[in-house]
Amino acid sequence: MPDPVLRLSSLGVAAGHRPILRDISFDIPAGSIFGLIGPSGAGKSTLLKCCNRLIDLTPGLQVTGTLLFHGQPVFGPGTDPDALRTRIGILFQQPAVFPGSILANVLFGARRLGRIPRRDLPAVAEHALQEAALWDEVKDRLGLPAAHLSIGQQQRLCLARTLATDPEVVLMDEPTSALDPQATEAIENLVLRLRGRRTIVLVTHNVAQARRVCSQVAQLALVHGVGTLANLGPPPAIAAGPDDTKTAG
Repeated sequence: MPDPVLRLSSLGVAAGHRPILRDISFDIPAGSIFGLIGPSGAGKSTLLKCCNRLIDLTPGLQVTGTLLFHGQPVFGPGTDPDALRTRIGILFQQPAVFPGSILANVLFGARRLGRIPRRDLPAVAEHALQEAALWDEVKDRLGLPAAHLSIGQQQRLCLARTLATDPEVVLMDEPTSALDPQATEAIENLVLRLRGRRTIVLVTHNVAQARRVCSQVAQLALVHGVGTLANLGPPPAIAAGPDDTKTAG
């Protein structure tokens, strides 16, 4: 078993006196596709945002317990959240393209980091678009507005933007919920292609999807209104929702 890239031990999140998550503990192996499933309100997205400190941007939330990235505390005083987010990228449910060209969108994060020489930026963009399986579709129109792309292409563009910063971990928060079946299949194939080279943490409401792409799944449940860990294991061992396709939310 590979060493864990992320280790959660008794992790909890609360809003004041109201707990949202309680006693979450599991390891995420490096290079794996790790799934998070569970009903609406069980804290899946909240848990995901703890992994790269995006939780810091929601006022009033307190995180307890331990979350380690390569053995170092994510919430430790010596951790730079911005530097952490370059190593642990995130893809959201709705594609968020910025005003401007396809090329400007791909390079947005890479340019902000300021670590890549200007002459190397075109190669970085091409590599990221190749990795997101979008290069062949956009290589002749990189200067066109990103908003002209289809929703499925926009989601792959957002993935390319994340990959352009060369993250080790990619968090995905229900990345196919707004997509049609063809675009969903394209994203799932990309996730499988990234396995081994990147660690993927995938929040999904679709148990069938978790079974198709994930090597291990953590199933959250609501207990007295608080998200808790109900099951952990390979996808075939995870209970499905009422229709064997989706869990609520």
